[in-house]
Amino acid sequence: MSIERVAVTPAAEDLLRKLQGVHGPLMFHQSGGCCDGSAPMCFPRNEFKVGHEDVFLGTIVDTPFYISGPQFEYWQHTHLTVDVVKGRGSGFSVEAPEGVRFLIRSRVFTDDEYFTLKQAGPAPRGPQHG
Repeated sequence: MSIERVAVTPAAEDLLRKLQGVHGPLMFHQSGGCCDGSAPMCFPRNEFKVGHEDVFLGTIVDTPFYISGPQFEYWQHTHLTVDVVKGRGSGFSVEAPEGVRFLIRSRVFTDDEYFTLKQAGPAPRGPQHG
């Protein structure tokens, strides 16, 4: 049984598809740093360099989702769901001109889910997309 680390709400999926039509292939990065660091940042895929310590959590709507290594240490026990709400987030993320912002909703993995994840081995680090 495979456990997903990241998912997307229907509203965020709709927005991602719209943004892909405007910007082409996209990617998410969750840094935990400054500049709205608690919000996932969405970039055109070739405009953000994924570091070797960044952790690949999965793909949503053909969009890879990465989290910084240090942030992953804090959040490794949580399932993340990308959602969208009205309001202005960071000007660096592609959804900013739309008057909405992506945000993360989270829940702690159950003991069984976390055990399954641990059995599968460490989450991949570094670029996992072409």
